[in-house]
Amino acid sequence: MLYRNLYIENAAELRDIRVENGKFAEIGANLAAKPGEDVRDFGGCLALPPLIESHVHLDTCLTAGDPVWNESGTLFEGIECWAKRKEKLTKADVRERVNRAVRLYAASGVQYIRTHVDVTDPKLTAMEALLELRDELKDVVTLQIVAFPQEGIESYPNGRRLMEDAVRMGADCVGAIPHFEFTREYSVSSLNFAVSLAEKYDKLVDVHCDEIDDEASRGLETLAARAYETGLADRVTASHTTAMHSYNNAYVQRLMRLLKLSRINFVSNPLVNTHLQGRVDTYPKRRGVTRVRELTEAGINVSFGHDDIFDPWYPMGTGSLRDVVFMGLHVCQMMGYGDIMNSCKFISTNAAKTLHLGDSYGIREGNPASFIVLDAKNYYDALNRSAAVRLSCKNGRALAETEPAAARVRF
Repeated sequence: MLYRNLYIENAAELRDIRVENGKFAEIGANLAAKPGEDVRDFGGCLALPPLIESHVHLDTCLTAGDPVWNESGTLFEGIECWAKRKEKLTKADVRERVNRAVRLYAASGVQYIRTHVDVTDPKLTAMEALLELRDELKDVVTLQIVAFPQEGIESYPNGRRLMEDAVRMGADCVGAIPHFEFTREYSVSSLNFAVSLAEKYDKLVDVHCDEIDDEASRGLETLAARAYETGLADRVTASHTTAMHSYNNAYVQRLMRLLKLSRINFVSNPLVNTHLQGRVDTYPKRRGVTRVRELTEAGINVSFGHDDIFDPWYPMGTGSLRDVVFMGLHVCQMMGYGDIMNSCKFISTNAAKTLHLGDSYGIREGNPASFIVLDAKNYYDALNRSAAVRLSCKNGRALAETEPAAARVRF
């Protein structure tokens, strides 16, 4: 198959892509069609590597209002609502909702998803369901599963055992939630345990870290220190880190040295944290999103995630990472032309580093032929005009296609 006239990753010149046997066989200008080869001309559309969801909770998706709504809009009421919903959790329930959510993602060009799965459940129902789906859906989406202790490790009955059971079952990553633990001592202990568990079973680490407006919540320094000391480095991710929004600048200046030494990744969730944070403020109200610009300028890897889709923490969501980037650029005040053009990296190449995907990700000859085509010539236009995903192709196979709508203004 020959795909013609594409701007690959915001390039200035048009290129063609030849796909053979599920791989990128040739990339270049004005490639000649082979006898009998199928040809599709995109006439100057944007080609990107497949989009990556760095952070979502598929086990909770599509449950908002069931059995109760989160009326305060706070993180902690969301946890209370989910605890009630967990009482009627079944594998069939999880499987049905995840399948619907994955199809939403597929329509918007997402082919990789890191999902946090709540393991503060003695039956580990959701973990079992997601592990089954990881294999069943592998031709559609690559699922990476985090064992996530929603109600704490040290602060939940048998929390350590449930975490280790989930990892033994096959979770890809070890999680933690230090800011939700009962005490500062429990917080540090939970992080030490999570890192040790990852070392023991050779897993990645992704921690819900300081997702709170409390300036005194400083799990990040502990996590970064452990990543540095153990050598886990970029196998470790700090998600949310919204307390960093409230840290004083003198402390952040010192912290940045450790963050760079540690080489950990960050995931920001602009939609959900703009909604959840600042709830105890009157005026001025904090945005509550981590310091994306400062981290990026320091050479630290940052990616973006949706976090929640129509669940107790976020009452909206369609799986569109375009919405995530759009909100993130606004609240982080990253609205320069270069910022906008490069923002696709938050949900592609940066996210690939977060998920530790390696060299097989990307539009390069010899790699698996996985890519998307957007109905725009560059990402600035794609974001500004909410461009349709014309094609999502995984390993040479079309997963989703959209015919762009044609508006007719009659005056």
